[in-house]
Amino acid sequence: MTSVDTTIRRITNGEAPGDVCTTDLREAPWTFDVGIPSYGPGSSMFDAIPQSSPLQGEIPLEYREASADELHRRILAAKEILGDRVLMLGHFYQRDEVVQYADYVGDSFQLAVKAKASPSAEAIVFCGVHFMAETADLLSTPEQAVILPNLAAGCSMADMADIDSVEAAWEQLEGLYGDMEAKDADGLVPVIPVTYMNSAADLKGFCGRHGGIVCTSSNAETVLEWAFARGRRVLFFPDQHLGRNTAKAMGVPLERMPMWNPRKAFGGNDAEALDEAKVILWNGFCSVHKRFTVDQIARARAEYPDVRVIVHPECPMPVVDAADSSGSTDFIVKAIQAAPAGSTFAIGTEINLVQRLAAEYPQHTIFCLDSVVCPCSTMYRIHPGYIAWALEALIGTADRPGEVLNRITVTDDVAEPARLALERMLAAKPNHTVSV
Repeated sequence: MTSVDTTIRRITNGEAPGDVCTTDLREAPWTFDVGIPSYGPGSSMFDAIPQSSPLQGEIPLEYREASADELHRRILAAKEILGDRVLMLGHFYQRDEVVQYADYVGDSFQLAVKAKASPSAEAIVFCGVHFMAETADLLSTPEQAVILPNLAAGCSMADMADIDSVEAAWEQLEGLYGDMEAKDADGLVPVIPVTYMNSAADLKGFCGRHGGIVCTSSNAETVLEWAFARGRRVLFFPDQHLGRNTAKAMGVPLERMPMWNPRKAFGGNDAEALDEAKVILWNGFCSVHKRFTVDQIARARAEYPDVRVIVHPECPMPVVDAADSSGSTDFIVKAIQAAPAGSTFAIGTEINLVQRLAAEYPQHTIFCLDSVVCPCSTMYRIHPGYIAWALEALIGTADRPGEVLNRITVTDDVAEPARLALERMLAAKPNHTVSV
């Protein structure tokens, strides 16, 4: 199997045909871990990053200069010594050079649930991004340490909705709708806040405090049903596309889904539009899934008339409408697993998962809709060098006791309401009878 990492190096070295979105992808991620914060090369490289975003800082030279073979040996040796004391979790979008060490691979929600179901592990090394590690800390025991190998592995979508902006929006909406806890004649409050799993813990806490809930890409419809049963309308953040695609499939008209721009008064809307709103969409997006287009789908269909196009619901609405189906990463994996041999798939999601599926299911033809290799910038910040550094620190040496590096913790004042919002999500069941 040729990994995305190897593909990028071959293309940028002129050893293979193809295009990458930036040749900086061939550089080691620690090249971008010093100085000012950045998302790094890849799909989010042009997104504006909050200057308060964490910097990883330089890891020891021995890890930066080690060969791939040496890092491989050291990681395996460390895992052997640590045994069940450590649980390694890997997101679907991680590079193959990282996923190979994971004890469990899945989407953000599956990995959080796995963390919760593994109370015996002393440490959880989360090979993903910051909000995922926060969620694992929320659901794991207080005694467990959640480690993010590279602190600079954030998420540009998650950063598009921050607690100050959401609280400011809530205050403006309260000025328009009145008491946010007051129920009308139908027993509905004015607004229910819904945050996507891909958000910071303090936004999950905001939802917990204000009667709201968390959703994932696989249960967004169920969560919106839950919210519509309790509120006249929903404030959905940070991803506009998941909110729009889900609500549209449920029958909500587009004209009742105004966009909220946090840089404008009332999100750039007038009072009438907000009064008529059913879903208020935050102006956020995933830079990976924004790359997919209707033209790409048309080209795939022209080249492969029998192709099945599956895209992630974080893609723009025209792309989702043009595809044969849309769903979470787990949905995509299961669709490919269930397909008869000889099927052809064009997939609209992160390239590491697509290329891995193509290798794991050679009986199918599987390719990424976007021909330009451009992985998730922040997932790409995790590298075997950081994993070896974090694992060997846990072991310690004869002269130095083991220590936890890059521990991710959520303070109690945030954690308690955030867990409440997550528990509401876990308890929500499909209804399909709620009027929208």
